[in-house]
Amino acid sequence: MNTSNKIRIKLKAYDYLLLDISCNNIIDTANRTNANSVGPIPLPTQRKIYCVLRSPHVDKDSREHFELRTHKRIIDIYDPSSQTIDALMKLNLPSGIDIEVKL
Repeated sequence: MNTSNKIRIKLKAYDYLLLDISCNNIIDTANRTNANSVGPIPLPTQRKIYCVLRSPHVDKDSREHFELRTHKRIIDIYDPSSQTIDALMKLNLPSGIDIEVKL
C-alpha cells in the first residue's frame, strides 16, 4: 500500500455502540468510492474514576465511585480520491462522537 497518501481518522466516544456504528458508516463510505480502508483499530479504553462523599457533612467512610470510560478507534483510508473526501465531508455522524482527521 502507498503510505504517502493516507487519511487517518481518530474517533472517541463514551458509548461504544455509537462508536462502532459510526466506524461502520465511515468504512462503508470509503468502500463505496473504491478507497482502501484499514480498521477500525480499537485503542485502549481510558477510565477516569471519581470518588465523592455520599454525605454532605459527615461519614467520610461512606464514599461513592463514578467511572467515565472513553472508547477510541482509528481508521486509515489509503489512496483517497476527491470523491472519497467529499463523501466523508457530507457524512452525518451522531453528536456523541469526537472526530479527529489527519491527512
